[in-house]
Amino acid sequence: ANFSEQVVESFPSDISTGIYYGWACVGNGDVHKMVLSIGWNPFYKNIKKSVETHIIHTFKEDFYGEILSVVITGYIRPEKNFDSLEALISAIQEDIEEAKRQLDLPEHLKLKEDNFFHLPEGKTMNNH
Repeated sequence: ANFSEQVVESFPSDISTGIYYGWACVGNGDVHKMVLSIGWNPFYKNIKKSVETHIIHTFKEDFYGEILSVVITGYIRPEKNFDSLEALISAIQEDIEEAKRQLDLPEHLKLKEDNFFHLPEGKTMNNH
């Protein structure tokens, strides 16, 4: 789930690029573990900074246009380039496993239940 350029530009300018972990919620749905990349994605030679969220969950349908709420709880590693797509995929898998381990810790688990993830009435997912 990629954030729009407008959202990316609203992030604090001094936030370090790299790989983070935390919690994500689509609309008023369940809260799931996530890994978030902030940076230039050097492997793909991006010219604009991006913020990409990998929610560790399989959704039954697309959620384009929905509100995505995230809480960043920790930092995994700096952004880096890779020699191959296989090396990039391997690093992503390692990042996901590290995020899962960290988010199972009590200090991170408690944030999953934060009121931040409950949208005001009228802001619903897929008009439900």
